[in-house]
Amino acid sequence: MSEFFSYFNQNDPENVATTVKLLLLLTVLSIAPGILILMTCFTRIVIVLSFVRTSLATQQMPPNQVLIGLALFLTFFIMGPTFQEIHEKALNPLFNNEITIEEAYEQAEKPIKEFMSKHTRQKDLALFLNYANIENPETIDDIPLVALVPAFAISELKTAFQIGFMIFIPFLIIDMVVSSVLMSMGMMMLPPVMISLPFKILLFVLVDGWYLVVKSLLQSF
Repeated sequence: MSEFFSYFNQNDPENVATTVKLLLLLTVLSIAPGILILMTCFTRIVIVLSFVRTSLATQQMPPNQVLIGLALFLTFFIMGPTFQEIHEKALNPLFNNEITIEEAYEQAEKPIKEFMSKHTRQKDLALFLNYANIENPETIDDIPLVALVPAFAISELKTAFQIGFMIFIPFLIIDMVVSSVLMSMGMMMLPPVMISLPFKILLFVLVDGWYLVVKSLLQSF
């Protein structure tokens, strides 16, 4: 491999830059799913949307493809300023041969660290820092990604479950009311879910549920 790069370095330096860019692109694409899930707001959004479907008890409606597609576009919308900053400060200078790969990596780290640190609980971050025997960082730039990424992930999981709990409450009340009415009428053999489902869908439509859920998600960031 070293002979391969030395050959291009002696004959055509531009080919070396193109090769490095190609390797960098392939590397980013190979870990893109992990970056999307653990380093962006995708986890919170897709979990909350799944809670909405579960609380409605509509089984596979909306389908997984719709929920994931909506979560993806909401993620790109929320992460837009961060991605734009990475593109301007890291990718563009790298492709214009103004900075090295190491400098581009450092520049790309800053925006994503700022985003993740805003939504990471100190308790979660301290857990991984203490386990790895890492001293408390003085600035955001000093926080290693190996500790920040899992801390951010479990913080997002907790926040998503908190939002999901609040979504469940009104639908749970409907289920309890329907169950009580059916028992008082002696209709214990009739599944309460079958009766409560239309009322839950009606309530969700009347209050414009999808608007409220998406609005809450946007405001949470």
